[in-house]
Amino acid sequence: MALEIGIDVGGTFTDFVVTRDGAEPAIFKSLSTPADPSIAVVNGLADIAASMNPPMTLEAFAPTIDSIVHGTTVTTNATLTHTGAKCGLLTTQGVRDALEMRRGIREEQYNNRYANVKPLVPRYLRAGVRGRIDRGGAETVPLDLDGVREAIELFRRENVQAVAICFMNSFANPAHERAAAGIVRRELPDAWLSVSTDLLPSIRFYERVSTTALNAYVGPKLNHYLDQLVGRLKGIGFGGLLLIMQSNGGVISPQLAREKAALTLLSGPAGGPGAGLFYARAHGFDKCITTDMGGTSFEASVSVGAPMIKNDGEIARHKLALPMLDIHTIGAGGGSIGWLDEGGLLRMGPQSAGADPGPACYGKGGTLPTTTDANVVLGYLDPGFFAGGRMKLDAAAARAAIDEHIARPMGLTVEEAAAGMYRVACNNMAQGVREVTIKRGFDPREFPIVPAGGAGPIHSCLICHELEIPLQIVPRESSVLCAFGMLMSELKHDFVRTFVARLESLDWTKLVGIVDEMARDGAAQLAEERIPEARRRYEVKFDCRYIRQYHEVSFLVPRALLDARDASGIARAFHAEHNRLYGYSLEQENTPIEIINVRVQAIGAVDMPAYRKDEWAGADASHALKGRRSVYLPETRAFVEVPIYDGHRMRFGNRIDGPAMIEQATTAIFVSASYDCVVDALGSFAVYRKGREDLCRAAFGPSTQAEPATVAA
Repeated sequence: MALEIGIDVGGTFTDFVVTRDGAEPAIFKSLSTPADPSIAVVNGLADIAASMNPPMTLEAFAPTIDSIVHGTTVTTNATLTHTGAKCGLLTTQGVRDALEMRRGIREEQYNNRYANVKPLVPRYLRAGVRGRIDRGGAETVPLDLDGVREAIELFRRENVQAVAICFMNSFANPAHERAAAGIVRRELPDAWLSVSTDLLPSIRFYERVSTTALNAYVGPKLNHYLDQLVGRLKGIGFGGLLLIMQSNGGVISPQLAREKAALTLLSGPAGGPGAGLFYARAHGFDKCITTDMGGTSFEASVSVGAPMIKNDGEIARHKLALPMLDIHTIGAGGGSIGWLDEGGLLRMGPQSAGADPGPACYGKGGTLPTTTDANVVLGYLDPGFFAGGRMKLDAAAARAAIDEHIARPMGLTVEEAAAGMYRVACNNMAQGVREVTIKRGFDPREFPIVPAGGAGPIHSCLICHELEIPLQIVPRESSVLCAFGMLMSELKHDFVRTFVARLESLDWTKLVGIVDEMARDGAAQLAEERIPEARRRYEVKFDCRYIRQYHEVSFLVPRALLDARDASGIARAFHAEHNRLYGYSLEQENTPIEIINVRVQAIGAVDMPAYRKDEWAGADASHALKGRRSVYLPETRAFVEVPIYDGHRMRFGNRIDGPAMIEQATTAIFVSASYDCVVDALGSFAVYRKGREDLCRAAFGPSTQAEPATVAA
């Protein structure tokens, strides 16, 4: 049986999901090692080897692993902490300050103290070189090769580690960039090189130069880390397939990740949305909201048939114009610190206690109150069963921190203050969900929500109550959902070309030729990764806008419309997506449509792990009852004794009436008084609003296997 391992490196823990065909996934966690994350990877593999029956040595276990899918935050952390490589930039003379001027738009327009973000490349290392390509791709001024060499000499004197090359209009003709890149490779062979037309050959100079600079900034860091990781895995005898998670929800080879490091910049939570959709489909839904609450941050995303993609975003206020999952992140996690602002109002985060010293209840020297401390006071966490009992929590320290910093200054009891912290944190997270639903044209009430992360299911009932969402699906593997999702990820390669033309007067031959060229490039990539032709597919998207609009709308274009040269069919697809996003279209006005970019995604299907389904075990969950505990109920704002269930002992069909707590070694689920719970065939906990059994009827026994009702409040 194939042995596959998904590995998600976080700031506090490194998560592992181990799967064999037909076996229940196994979950492991090891403490992260920020100085060298590959150490935690090997430590975790050693723990997995020791857990085998019979136990194995790491050297004996590693050769039995067929594949490892690895998500890394190395590039993310390098950007957030400003610890990337020392970079130089070669660009067109006269525009070297575009990287610092950006779009000239201040994010907080009414904040006069708001400072510009520090550019990734300092001004003295941004070299403008004479030479110009016009927008049609014709050379109007030859490239000054001596100027390129002078810039390289400056970079050599300054010990530059990476060089970014981005010239005006190079998307229309890459000749100048290729010539400059050739000189850099000869003169600075040890420098890491980032060329815009290799990474992002599309219109809009600032977005392209920022993305190219980001790629150079994080490239040496990722290259060094992959050297360490590959070396350590080789040293223990691993000879299987290693794949790296990327920001678009797909996986790539380590070699391609080295060349295009920016593809991994937002890959940390990228496994979650696909996994959330997998669990939602067990109930007949082809859409869901996925959330992931960790120690520091909270991520929210939407999937409709597939995880939603956007073509640009930001990281640490730097523009990144590469396809990525549409994931909204806020500073709301278990370690988020509670504090009072100048007006005496309670706030939660975005500051975090992190892993060291961590929340006050960790007993590691932390004195500031956090969300985790509030959860201890409110009874949601058992101080003796945190991390399955491997870590004891100090409830007295949690109470003392809340009392000193929140309760006494506000004139509240410790319990009232903890309840306020909990409500504010949940409200913050509900607002994060609104960002990816209501602001994207979706009604959250029409979606089931899949809460993940160790702390996520404790807060999901109040979030759902705020948003009027009637169904939650909490996977048994919710605490490691991203690692689990990595094992379901396909190989994906994105290509883009700028093609500015009106839809009604297209040069169809040229358009189809561009699409076919990108598809061939994708096929070549997949062939190198040994994906057979029968398992390859290609998706085409257009970025279009109405004439005189500034922003484009990206939408899927079936290949049949291209082959039929069906401009009206493409127009209808654009109108529909524009209407979904913005609530209107200009179809009736016959407003002309303009194509800006054409995109192709080459996808290689990989073998997915086979997951067994449980036999129906009946509704009675009394065998899993562990005891009772006093827990705070938001609905009544009072503490009530509620039953506590062992989640590991619950099976398909078992039902629980809320309020109740369900505890597992790596997470806890709070079923509030407004909700009930039933276990589905995959072992997930379907938490539904009382009286809405129709939303998850497949979990109520063999006689009720049917399509679920539409989710609606």
